[in-house]
Amino acid sequence: MNAQTGYVLIVEDVPDILKLLEATLTFKGYRVLTALNGHEALQTIQRERPALVITDIMMPRLDGFGLVHRLRINPETREIPVIFLTATYVALEDKAFALNIGATRFIEKPVNFEKFLETVEELMTKEIPPTPAPMSEAEFYEGYRQRLEKKLQQKVTQITRDERLLASIPEEEKATIRASLQMALSERDELQRLLAELLSRMESMPKPESPQS
Repeated sequence: MNAQTGYVLIVEDVPDILKLLEATLTFKGYRVLTALNGHEALQTIQRERPALVITDIMMPRLDGFGLVHRLRINPETREIPVIFLTATYVALEDKAFALNIGATRFIEKPVNFEKFLETVEELMTKEIPPTPAPMSEAEFYEGYRQRLEKKLQQKVTQITRDERLLASIPEEEKATIRASLQMALSERDELQRLLAELLSRMESMPKPESPQS
């Protein structure tokens, strides 16, 4: 990496994952800054433009989808490449939405670090195609709503399944299921919060005018 390529911004709300990504890239010679959510990331980007953003999707305050949308609607940050890292949004329609809003690459967790480092090097050293025109606010919010509702439905199903398992398996086998259930409950609560916030925003958006009769 040469001095002209700038820094890598990692956006991740899980401290252990954040530290691991930071240490890996620092060891490889990259200058790295970090943020715990999209809101912090935007503040960092305002001070100095990164050469690359690596972000989780599911985060408090401003998540990865919202962060990328904000970057793409701003002409000054539109061309910053973004890698999504996620363990939650892994369905084909999730990936399609991520690419449609302007994500440059999409990597599932747990991270394959060989592939991850190859992707970082590619985006830091090679020319990449221009970013497509950003979605409108209405298109973004509608697509985002669909993704949140789908994930929430999946988490509710997982919670029901784990609760049934806990009632039917021996005590010595319950620790793993309890851990899975606790994580699912936490993710369900976060999805519900994000969805409520999004629906509130959509409700306050100006309604399109009806055609004159």
